[in-house]
Amino acid sequence: MTRMLLVRHGQSEWNAQGRWQGRADPPLSELGRRQARHAAARLGRVDAIVASPLRRAFDTARIMAEQLGVGPVIPDADLVERDAGEWSGLTRAEIEARWPGWIEAGRRPEGYEHDDSVIERVTRALERIERRHRGADVVIVCHGGIIYALEGYHGDPAGRIPNLGARWVTHHGGHLELGDRLLLASEDELTVPSVL
Repeated sequence: MTRMLLVRHGQSEWNAQGRWQGRADPPLSELGRRQARHAAARLGRVDAIVASPLRRAFDTARIMAEQLGVGPVIPDADLVERDAGEWSGLTRAEIEARWPGWIEAGRRPEGYEHDDSVIERVTRALERIERRHRGADVVIVCHGGIIYALEGYHGDPAGRIPNLGARWVTHHGGHLELGDRLLLASEDELTVPSVL
């Protein structure tokens, strides 16, 4: 049994501006760096840290690893955020102006990566991590879209997840089991991005 804690990265500069990120690579905001430092103190002992190579996730992981004395952080390209297509870099208001009603109707633009593709690559990543760290407690710093897709696939869409929100997943060798959500950010640093 391998326990994995999937953690949404700290606040990025685009989170702070309310912009859809997708595979764009904005850095962490100063608050995001602070959130990562404080989140590490809530974790306790972990055996390894794996992260999306996008800066907002990888830098969150690196800061946490330095605080915990664990490392190096292992990048995994299959953990990148879903592609937001034509919406990358736009605010919710800008999207609504150009694609009226699409967000609420669940419609997505050209180039948007759908759940089946996200699940396929995330499953590959989790299987690799389980083989490499069998029996360990592993922190995986990734993105909201990754966590939402995994929750939806397992029939547990739990709603919005804040920066430094997390979800336990247990890999039993042949199947995944979703555990509890938890919050690694303190109440005074809580940020819930207004977009995915």
